[in-house]
Amino acid sequence: VPMELNANSMPAPVPTRARILAIDLGERRMGLALSDPLHITAQGLPTAERRNKREDMNFIKSLLKKHEASVVVLGHPINMDGSHGPRAEHAERFAASLAKHTGARVELWDERLTSVEANHLMRDAGVGHQQRGKNVDQMAATLLLQNYLESERMKAGTGFDHATFDPSPGE
Repeated sequence: VPMELNANSMPAPVPTRARILAIDLGERRMGLALSDPLHITAQGLPTAERRNKREDMNFIKSLLKKHEASVVVLGHPINMDGSHGPRAEHAERFAASLAKHTGARVELWDERLTSVEANHLMRDAGVGHQQRGKNVDQMAATLLLQNYLESERMKAGTGFDHATFDPSPGE
């Protein structure tokens, strides 16, 4: 179950015209996906090699501007038992820094098994092992965003139950 970090305030719905950027954050690469303006589909973007924190933040900021996205959905690698290990804590720190650096709303979204599902889908589609390795991050980000979009449609009008970092002052 995704966690709620802003228990006293629910974030405003994402503006319909604003796209949503999803990031599957790895140690060496970032899988990326982008919603359509109506928040119906998720399309993969080219996977980005990670450099350092400053360059990663600037790169994401440029993507947000280029694609007119105002929300980032960041994969939250929670352990299967629901606990938060070092990778989840890293994602939480990254989300807070990203919200501060970009001014975008950053939503942590449970990413358990997205990479496993991505590998299975590509294997079932006949994609070879070497090619799967090159595309798994993009596919994981696409699945992450598609799950988020489906949840948003199902929960329309009922609020959110996932982690949110909203850089808006006073909220």
